[in-house]
Amino acid sequence: MITLVWRFLKIKEVKDMRIVCWGLGAMGSGIAKNVVESGFMKLVGAIDLTHTGKDVGEVLGMEKLGIEISNDKKIIEETNPDLVVIATSSFVKDVLPQIEYAVKSHCNVITIAEEMAFPFDSHPEESLYMDSLAKRYGVSILGTGVNPGFVLDTLILSLTGVCNKVDKIVARRINDLSPFGKTVMETQGVGTTPEEFEDGLKTGKIVGHIGFPQSIMMIARALGWNVDKIEEERKPIISNVHRETPVVKVEPGMVAGCNHSAKAYIGDEVVIEMQHPQQIHPHLEGVETGDYIEIYGDPDIKLAIKPEIPGGKATIAIATNMIPIVIGATPGLKTMADLPVPRSILSIK
Repeated sequence: MITLVWRFLKIKEVKDMRIVCWGLGAMGSGIAKNVVESGFMKLVGAIDLTHTGKDVGEVLGMEKLGIEISNDKKIIEETNPDLVVIATSSFVKDVLPQIEYAVKSHCNVITIAEEMAFPFDSHPEESLYMDSLAKRYGVSILGTGVNPGFVLDTLILSLTGVCNKVDKIVARRINDLSPFGKTVMETQGVGTTPEEFEDGLKTGKIVGHIGFPQSIMMIARALGWNVDKIEEERKPIISNVHRETPVVKVEPGMVAGCNHSAKAYIGDEVVIEMQHPQQIHPHLEGVETGDYIEIYGDPDIKLAIKPEIPGGKATIAIATNMIPIVIGATPGLKTMADLPVPRSILSIK
């Protein structure tokens, strides 16, 4: 297993970090391609049910790499990677068995499952188990992504570093869902009728943005705030025009996305407020995307990023950029607040 001291790390001197990618959807395949093109990481295996038997290069839009995609997790044991990237689901219950298998194979893990960004409050028993397991096998586990994982938590925490005091945080992410795959569209209700959307909320099939409780609790724990309750609201974004991506079609009157908001309270006071309207092709109805953070305290901080940090590219990038950091981290279940500031590792000249 490779051991790195990040502050002294020279990426060019670190060769052949061995990586297996588990899940080759829109995000997983992008991460795998970054690994192949990095020059200092080596893709040694890939697991995906949809593309089983194909050469991974074909799926990544590259020349053949001589790596056959497997549907068997045993490929992890056979290839002995330093780290497994898991891009299969948004939920702890789905990725926990996969994480467990990778860790027991002595592999570090990065997953883009949103619930894994800060699972300690939403899944306390599972978190304790994963932390204990990772320490037992001497590896690290991290859940990350653009959001949760960066925009509405890690970036906010970084900005509070120049505040003497923080009283309240208000953040908005208005983004384009178009680059994402089928799973994200389903959880957002994209392509449903308004009636199907409401039914989906009741059954739990449609959840909107996955990660508000995780982002809120990451911030709250880091600032020493004891949040009493979190309230969430989800409303459909009804399209007036035809919209289409490679995985979903939306006609006028159908749902193009979900307007999801959350408020965190200490007593009767709202201390964290987040808004996250997500839809495909928002520009078709004149909606400008952007990320907006307002921190009220001493001093007040206001940040606006326009257009928004692109969700697909940024998720692929941050998962890639955290690979050396996670490999070099102390064992255990980690969050972005525990680790060094992410930075682009593919930009090294």
